[in-house]
Amino acid sequence: MALNTPKSLRNQMMYQVFVRNYSREGTFAQVENDLDRIKALGTDIVWLMPIHPIGEKNRKGTLGSPYAISDYRAVNPEFGSLDDFKSLVAAIHAKGMKCIIDVVYNHTAPDSVLRKEHPEWFYHKPDGSFGNRVGDWTDIIDLDYSNKELWRYQIDTLKTWAKIVDGFRCDVAPLIPIEFWEQARAEVELVRPGAIWLSESVEPGFIIYMRSRGLTALSDSEIYRAFDLSYDYDCYGELKNYFYGKGTLADYAEAINRQEYTYPDNYVKLRFLENHDQTRARFFIPDIDVLKSWTAFMFFQKGMPLLYAGQEKAVSHLPSLFDKDTVIWDGEETVDLSGLIAKLSQIKRGKLFADSVYRVEAAGENTLTASHEKDGEKAVGVFPFKKETSFVPVDLPDGVYSDLLGGDKKEVFRGGVICSGEAMILHN
Repeated sequence: MALNTPKSLRNQMMYQVFVRNYSREGTFAQVENDLDRIKALGTDIVWLMPIHPIGEKNRKGTLGSPYAISDYRAVNPEFGSLDDFKSLVAAIHAKGMKCIIDVVYNHTAPDSVLRKEHPEWFYHKPDGSFGNRVGDWTDIIDLDYSNKELWRYQIDTLKTWAKIVDGFRCDVAPLIPIEFWEQARAEVELVRPGAIWLSESVEPGFIIYMRSRGLTALSDSEIYRAFDLSYDYDCYGELKNYFYGKGTLADYAEAINRQEYTYPDNYVKLRFLENHDQTRARFFIPDIDVLKSWTAFMFFQKGMPLLYAGQEKAVSHLPSLFDKDTVIWDGEETVDLSGLIAKLSQIKRGKLFADSVYRVEAAGENTLTASHEKDGEKAVGVFPFKKETSFVPVDLPDGVYSDLLGGDKKEVFRGGVICSGEAMILHN
């Protein structure tokens, strides 16, 4: 585990922005204009998806993927100038938030600056041509980290950006040697002490697949040597199985509980219901009451919750990565969850949510209960995913408790509480 990872990251919330599709204009300036609203949600960290120029060759869609980068040391002119970017980051800082940017170091666009200047830094297929190790990524070519000169270039690039931003979200970080990330973290620390490092860790099946081909694929346990946060893809498969009717909430709960004894004491998971790679939560959770309950559970979990821009409006359409596809902020389907999210963010700041023993249990087929406990303080969450009134067993002595979410009192009697289909967070 990164030794200086603070547990207080578990009190914070991250907000993800794809500049191109955040507004009709698709500019840094338009994101800057909306920072008061983003801040009001309870946001602590703004994550900007790749801000760099996109390659022209083999583009997917009409505008290309932001993850097919042509120049790590420049900004995408479609978004604005470098000064516009610096203005956005300065405004984020002025409002008491931090800013991290995407780092896409496994690969570049086929016509990138590095491809032209240093072709020897790339992976080559047996016939000597450029390519990638994962076949369906047709718009990129892979870098080869056996070249230590590449390490120097990439780390120097990070140090340059670290003079402006507060950290990095690292795309498919498990495909790059952990020793590189350890060196990068150590050197960036000298430029930006306390920089935030988020790894896009990958699904267990993908790790096994890559390793079967003799390729680098780091587990979450390895990733934590250099990173503060990793995705919770290690339990996301069980969550999807529940939604698709292939698994149970009990399976999902057990996958979460394994994290408590698998990872170091100060592990921080990025908790999400959606991101730019996954289906919008509203799409597979169309019932707003149920979506609210899942949102409450995401915030209650041990770790840092992630909101993907538009999630606070219960948007069901996932914007394309390859075309202009603006978030529909005020469509017929949208429901404003901003008040709920702001309240959950405030609850999340309690010290118990930063440092506790955490456990999740399935209470029947469609309800989860979860608890944080430390030094005699305890919070128990009840999260129903079906609209019905039921008696839910909870691990609390009989008595009357404050419901931090609903704002009223709830009675625990004979080991359980009456749940009317809405989430509650009981606190002693």
